[in-house]
Amino acid sequence: MTKTDEKCKIIIGDYMKAKDKKRKVFKITIKRIIYFFASAIFLLYGIIFYNHYIAYDDVYAKETSINVEQKEKPLIISTVNNIDLEEIISKNVGQDRKEEYSVEEIDLEYITKYKNNSSLPKGTMQVLQEGREGKQQITKKTIYEKGEIIGEEQVGSKITKASVDKIVEIGTNRYSSAYKAKVGDKVYITSDRASIMVEPNETSQKIATLTSGKELKILEIQNDWYKISGPGTIGYVKIESTTTNNYNNNQTINSNSKQSVTKLSFDMQLNKPSGLSIEQFKKVLTDSKDVNKIFQNNAEYFYYIEKQYNINGLFVAAVGIHESDWGTSKIAQNKNNLFGYGAYDSNPYNGAYDFSNYSESIDLISRVFVKYYINPKGASIYGSEKAAGTYYNGATLSGINKKYATDKNWANGVYNHMKYLYNKL
Repeated sequence: MTKTDEKCKIIIGDYMKAKDKKRKVFKITIKRIIYFFASAIFLLYGIIFYNHYIAYDDVYAKETSINVEQKEKPLIISTVNNIDLEEIISKNVGQDRKEEYSVEEIDLEYITKYKNNSSLPKGTMQVLQEGREGKQQITKKTIYEKGEIIGEEQVGSKITKASVDKIVEIGTNRYSSAYKAKVGDKVYITSDRASIMVEPNETSQKIATLTSGKELKILEIQNDWYKISGPGTIGYVKIESTTTNNYNNNQTINSNSKQSVTKLSFDMQLNKPSGLSIEQFKKVLTDSKDVNKIFQNNAEYFYYIEKQYNINGLFVAAVGIHESDWGTSKIAQNKNNLFGYGAYDSNPYNGAYDFSNYSESIDLISRVFVKYYINPKGASIYGSEKAAGTYYNGATLSGINKKYATDKNWANGVYNHMKYLYNKL
């Protein structure tokens, strides 16, 4: 082997050693890289965990102090809460019209049930059970145009407290005469809960409540009240809630007694009785226009509402004639509703209340007028009730017309019917 070959051999040997050394270094580097990436991934996960679960408190908004003048662009604050959505919708549809829905709890008026009693003299009545109002939730739709109310409609109702019917017996015995009680007579409570008052008026303080059958002695008689002494009490009781010892179940109102008939005028106060007797109501409401004899056959109830609620019964009859066209309307015929009570302009038939008979609708509309339209808020009305006065604008036809009917000529129409009836006396 020449020197050159030996030299080459040495160089090749050194090269192979160097190559082996490099291969060894390369293997170490791969291992370290794997460890490096594993460590990096672990560290990144740790950072994410810390930021998400440790570094943030449960604070979603905090106050900041920003000097707007130091910024090139001012801070933009959202005005979403200041946007009038109703106005935008109104503009989009091209008209200033909107609908608003509201829910309110109102009184649920009770129904008065009249029952004939052949043992009572004709024209008399006695209360067996006082009515109790219930409560109902009413969903109402109000339509506005240019800020003005142009229509209202009841679109739903839910009874939250049931009402209790009032029960009144009326005499049908034409051959009996009503016994007129005098001081010293014994009388008996007919109502299921008769109020005994300190004074003979509805605004007085109630001192006791007596139930049916309690015996009382008349100490004094003042208009529609007896001053009585009874079980542990002395006070005043409404005559209509009692019966005398005569006639088994006798009472109270003599239809043949002379009364002063109120003079007709357009501005007359309608929270006062007309003063007509049952016979006079029968006379004026017997008419050829009443083809179904609805008003003729129910004339006595216009008399009874005067006695119970202090309202002009001839006015109520005229409203019924006006609203039902003498009882010929579909609502009057199918629902025993002479007044369209509950009907709204948009859907009158389906909205109108159903009644078992005409006396119920006559009684209910009378109490509605008395409670909401013809007496100011707080005024004493029937029983121990106070007027709500919600729609009170005076006890005249013009005052009622402002809230009761959308027809501005309603008052004139009702007055013409009243004049027609009065002229028949």
